[in-house]
Amino acid sequence: MENQPERFVHRLQKRFSDVSRESLAHLGNVQKGNLRTFKTQPLQEISGAFGDLGTLLPLLIALASARGPPIDLGSTLVFTGLANIATGFFFGIPLPVQPMKAIAATALSNSFRREEVASAGLLVAAVIGVLSITGLIEWFNRKIPVPVIKGIQMGVGLSLVIYAGSLLSPKAHPGSLHIFLAALSFLGLLLSSTSSRLPLALLLLLVGILSSLPNLIDHPTGLNIWKPHPFAPSIRNFGNRAIDAAVGQIPLTALNSIIAVTALSTDLLPKSPRPTTTSIGLSVAAMNLVTCWFGCMPVCHGSGGLAAQYRFGARSGASIIFLGLIKLTLGLFAGQLASHFFREFPEAILGIMVIAAGLELVNVGESLNKAGAGDTRGFLGQETVTTSVNALGGKRQQDFTDQERRRRWATMFMTTGAILAFKNDAVGFLAGMLCHWTFQLQDWLETRQAQREGGIRLENEDGQDTRTLIP
Repeated sequence: MENQPERFVHRLQKRFSDVSRESLAHLGNVQKGNLRTFKTQPLQEISGAFGDLGTLLPLLIALASARGPPIDLGSTLVFTGLANIATGFFFGIPLPVQPMKAIAATALSNSFRREEVASAGLLVAAVIGVLSITGLIEWFNRKIPVPVIKGIQMGVGLSLVIYAGSLLSPKAHPGSLHIFLAALSFLGLLLSSTSSRLPLALLLLLVGILSSLPNLIDHPTGLNIWKPHPFAPSIRNFGNRAIDAAVGQIPLTALNSIIAVTALSTDLLPKSPRPTTTSIGLSVAAMNLVTCWFGCMPVCHGSGGLAAQYRFGARSGASIIFLGLIKLTLGLFAGQLASHFFREFPEAILGIMVIAAGLELVNVGESLNKAGAGDTRGFLGQETVTTSVNALGGKRQQDFTDQERRRRWATMFMTTGAILAFKNDAVGFLAGMLCHWTFQLQDWLETRQAQREGGIRLENEDGQDTRTLIP
């Protein structure tokens, strides 16, 4: 007869075996989906792979060109390429690998050394890893109302559109070529709105390469083999500067790179495997815990990048695997050539690509009060919304009253407005939650008042309060 330790080991082995079979089956289905999608629409997948260049290249160029520089371009291309391949393989959706924007902005404005950038990335990875392993990120996701999440997505989208203005400004880029490329790219964007099979990002990439060729020919650059230069940040590098950069990045990563991207994947790709907030969080933590020691820029996933790649045709992980192979090849054999090409790529084209990504992200707000909005528990976290009941007594999709719809719009726009006003996702999140809690408090006070008056609080079909006294 087995004793207690042996039974425990046996159950643990069985659980591990079950999980392994489930994981292998999931990965097998993901790869079938990737291959099927790539065979069905190869040009769209390749086009979508380059949809996020508008947000990736400007920060990558700025960091690689800064004094120091604070990152190693070759290592960044190699390791983000590997991260792209792993992401497409495990998740099966066009999940981007983007720079951590708050860390990048702080590093550029404060002349960070490479060790300080790595320290900030490692701090963020450690915090996100703990939140994911303990399940706190999943709990946090369950507690955030859908209007706040969609408000964050809309805020990020509109911020991208505003940022695109700096790339398109004729004052910063005088000359007829810039205006011509912007007009041509915008025309392509309009045409792609009527034809989903037009590989716009791929066409824009080819136009950008052609327009950059004269400068590339005038300054030829040979091939070079990547040589890794690992280093270990000292305790001193984890000082106030690195902590300040990490503190600014953590809420941005948790809200936009994990929670918002999980919700967006459901909105854009309802038939694809849905990543959990825990799996996305662990992915962000693993990427940075492995790569920051080599001078790679700290990276995360992001709703803006997912919207961009979807907008330009990506529908599976195959597009991201393709992008990863390109970046890996460039990093291993042509880092200097890639650096020169990135600097010469026309910002007029990047600006139009950023606008397309921003508008795709803003569009998710339109489904706030429609079926499948994502919150089956109701706006206030309780069963306060009206529900349809079928003949068997089971609840179908919940319907929101007019008052609840107005409140949801108000909460979403409060979140979006604060993000745009303060240029900070965390401030927008707090503003949206305060708006949400204010509505909760109002309902609670009205319910208490109705109880004191000897009645119950009801709502008619228009969402207006009615009172029925208990006889």
